[in-house]
Amino acid sequence: MTEPTLVTYHFTVLRAVPHVHTGVFVNIGVVLHARAAEFLGMRAIMDEHTLRTRVPEIDVELLLRYLTSYDAICRGDERGGPVALASRSERFHWITAPRSDVLQPAPVHEGVCADPAGALSDIFSDYVT
Repeated sequence: MTEPTLVTYHFTVLRAVPHVHTGVFVNIGVVLHARAAEFLGMRAIMDEHTLRTRVPEIDVELLLRYLTSYDAICRGDERGGPVALASRSERFHWITAPRSDVLQPAPVHEGVCADPAGALSDIFSDYVT
């Protein structure tokens, strides 16, 4: 039996921050990058009703625009703007750069897996749902 090939990955949890000055946040998504596997993926709560329930004091329309943009950037879709055309690593580093806004990345963590898409789903389940 052949051992699965393991790859290192890095991930961040995306946080909705309704009042930036207080630092209070709600986890709403995850972005995972596995360079060796050429993988960059995102899972996030994209349902308006669910976001309004979880983060009632936030501008949901603005938050959804950010999430849609981040998703396009992860996919390398030109609708994400010029940063979406950069390499996967550059896109991940752009997404994980510290910012003071309604959508903020948590610190970057790392792990090892055989299936980056499966790891993304697992991390989303652990940290968001």
